[in-house]
Amino acid sequence: MNSFENDDPQLSQIYNNSGNMFSSLFGEIGKVIVGQKESVEQIVIAILCNGHALVESNPGLGKTLTISTISKTMDLSFSRIQCTPDLMPADITGTHFVEEIGGTKKFKFEPGPVFANIVLADEINRASPKTQSALLEAMQEKQVTAGNETFVLDKPFFVLATQNPIEMEGTFPLPEAQLDRFLFKIQVTYPSFEEELEIVNRYTLIDIPQVQKAITKKELFYLQRLTREIPISEDLKSRVIKIVMSTREWKEHIEYGASPRASIGLILAAKARALIHGRNYVNAEDIEKMAYPVLRHRLVLTFESERRGITAEQVIGEILSKVK
Repeated sequence: MNSFENDDPQLSQIYNNSGNMFSSLFGEIGKVIVGQKESVEQIVIAILCNGHALVESNPGLGKTLTISTISKTMDLSFSRIQCTPDLMPADITGTHFVEEIGGTKKFKFEPGPVFANIVLADEINRASPKTQSALLEAMQEKQVTAGNETFVLDKPFFVLATQNPIEMEGTFPLPEAQLDRFLFKIQVTYPSFEEELEIVNRYTLIDIPQVQKAITKKELFYLQRLTREIPISEDLKSRVIKIVMSTREWKEHIEYGASPRASIGLILAAKARALIHGRNYVNAEDIEKMAYPVLRHRLVLTFESERRGITAEQVIGEILSKVK
C-alpha cells in the first residue's frame, strides 16, 4: 500500500492493513461465488460509499447468494424481502400490535425486515409503487416512521435491490426519483464455460462451501471513513462534473440527464475503487470504470435513440471519450 498520513493512528493502521482485509474479504466471497468479480467489487464499493445498489440480471445467476455471502463476510445482519404485488408497506417497515400486560393493554411496535444492516429487496419492481415508496425514507434518512414514532435504523444500513429485466408483465417500473437514490445499477452477466463448470463441480458435492468473517463492523466504519479521505485531484474532479453535466446537455440521445447526486456518487465510488486496489489517490481508470454503474440508471434516453437500439452503455462510452 502507498503511505497514508492521518492524525488518527487507528485510521492509519486500518489503511496499512486494508490490503490484507480486502484480500481476505474477496477470498472468502470467492469460496461461494464463482466469477462475477466486477459485480462483487461494485457491491463492496457501494457499501464502502454507504450507498444502495440495484442489481439486475437474469434469473439463477446468484444475486441473492452473493448479497447474503457478503453480509456474512462483513459480520452484518441480513434480511430478505420477497417483493410481490400484494406486499404492504407495513410488511417492510413493521407494525404496531396490542399487547396485554398485567391486565392493561398497550401498543407495541414489531420491527419489520428493514431493520437489518443489509436488506435484500428481491424483485423490487414487482412491489406496488406504495410499497416501493416505503423504502424511500429508510434509504434516504436511515430511519422508519410508524404512526407517531420514528425509529433510527442500525448502522451501517444498505438496501440492495434486485430486478429481473426479462419478465416485465405485472411489474411496476421504479420511478426516476427512487432510481436516483441507488448509487449503482449493477449488471450481472452469465458465467463463462470454465466458471459454470466450476459452479457445477462446487454445488453438486455434499459439502457446500462456508465463509468466515473477514471484516468486523467496526473495521467497516473505518474503511468507510478512509474512502472519503482518499484524495482526488482538481483536474479529475472537474472531469467528473463535466461528464455528469454532459448527460444534461446531449439532447440528441438523452431526454433527462443525471443530477448532482451522480457527481457525488462517481467521486466517492472512484475513491473506494482506489482504496480497494491499494492506492491512496484516484486515477482516470477509477472514474471510467465507475461511470457505468453510477450513470446507467440515471439516463433517460430519447424515444428516437431507443427506437434505434442505442443503449445507455453506448452513450456513457461516447461521453467518456469526448470529456477528457
